[in-house]
Amino acid sequence: MPRDVFEQIKDLVTEQRNPNTVDIDSRSTPEILKLINQEDKRVAFMVEEQLPQIAKAVDLIVESLKNGGRLFYIGAGTSGRLGVLDAAECPPTFGTDPAMIQGVIAGGKETLIRSREGVEDNHQAGAEDLKKRGIKAKDVVVGIAASRRTPYVLGGLEYAKRMQAKTIFIFCNPTSDLTVKPDVVISPVLGPEVIAGSTRMKAGTAQKLILNMLTTAAMIKLGKVYQNLMVDLKATSQKLAERSKRIIMLLTGADYLQAEEYLKKADHDVKTALIMIIAKVKQSKARRSLKAADGSVRKALELISKGAS
Repeated sequence: MPRDVFEQIKDLVTEQRNPNTVDIDSRSTPEILKLINQEDKRVAFMVEEQLPQIAKAVDLIVESLKNGGRLFYIGAGTSGRLGVLDAAECPPTFGTDPAMIQGVIAGGKETLIRSREGVEDNHQAGAEDLKKRGIKAKDVVVGIAASRRTPYVLGGLEYAKRMQAKTIFIFCNPTSDLTVKPDVVISPVLGPEVIAGSTRMKAGTAQKLILNMLTTAAMIKLGKVYQNLMVDLKATSQKLAERSKRIIMLLTGADYLQAEEYLKKADHDVKTALIMIIAKVKQSKARRSLKAADGSVRKALELISKGAS
């Protein structure tokens, strides 16, 4: 078994030595930082090459969420933590139900703060963790594994496919010899890490960029952004309450007191308040137009201007 794992990882790009950093241990602090920065510069360009695949993934996610499905990230170690992080940031940012986007990490919540490396080797655990969450055909499961071989992630993806859920696989190696056939593969090949095998570095950065794209683009398509401002946030803290007022002020020209007044009239719903001010309508009509426009402020305003709502 150990020999099998050795054979699996020895040729992975993420496990190779980087010829640009072989003497990094003899460099000065500024030189070390420059080497790291030079390698990091490659990440965005390699992610750019994957934009067509990322777009396919976004469209799958949007279709799923529109039809009552959920988005699940599943990963181990750094990959798992990044998935949990992206999922956790969606409710305060976009006002989503916490159940809509979920992060699943090998070993459970404890591994978010204390690494347990062996848990990634449990193939069955990936399936069991998704089974506990009641994966259905209308859901989307995103596997995240820099190496493409993490047993926990492969187990989760295979289970998701058995449940007929859509599957997306993000990894940072060539696509050859995949043992699972996801609906979408996103695979930026970044070259060897600064420190061989330390995939929390370039691979982790690439994964973070991609996850940000998946959820941000999906939320835009779902009407949670108007122009380039978050308009579906929930005022669950003083900061978010004040941000809500500022968004209304920026988009309508209202002053602070007017923004506060309309937020109260709109039951603290930013989108409703915006439509009330911009279209000069009452709360009831603003809400009807939003419902008819599937939550899109832009489309709701168009409907009102055409007299369709």
